[in-house]
Amino acid sequence: MPDAIHMEFDVAGNNFVSAGAATNHVKDTLRNLGIPNKDVRRIAIAMYEAEINMVIHACGGKAYVDIYADKVEVLLEDKGKGIENIELAMQPGWSTANDDIRDLGFGAGMGLPNIKKYTDEFKIESEVGKGTKVYLKVNFS
Repeated sequence: MPDAIHMEFDVAGNNFVSAGAATNHVKDTLRNLGIPNKDVRRIAIAMYEAEINMVIHACGGKAYVDIYADKVEVLLEDKGKGIENIELAMQPGWSTANDDIRDLGFGAGMGLPNIKKYTDEFKIESEVGKGTKVYLKVNFS
């Protein structure tokens, strides 16, 4: 494998048909590289949660993925409305999703807690009115 494989994806906002496309591409790439299934699962869960949050809450954004021999790092950036209270948003079950989103099966308030649960490193920065950056890393076993 080269020093790193770099990928960039546009994530469309409010498009539930293509939601998860970036995550699926990364998952397929990791499998093709022979990364252990448990690590592929962890990154797929964490990245999907962050990606779907961009679709629901931020009208989309960009995902940057770097795959190394021993880890994968992901940065997701949006220019959405931002998160007013990150500490509150990290609480399981807390969500600002509207009823239409909940009717689609999303908005249960487990996105950020799941990202934290399935990653080795997780950082979130958000500014109201400017957007959110989510960084996550999974080390391969």
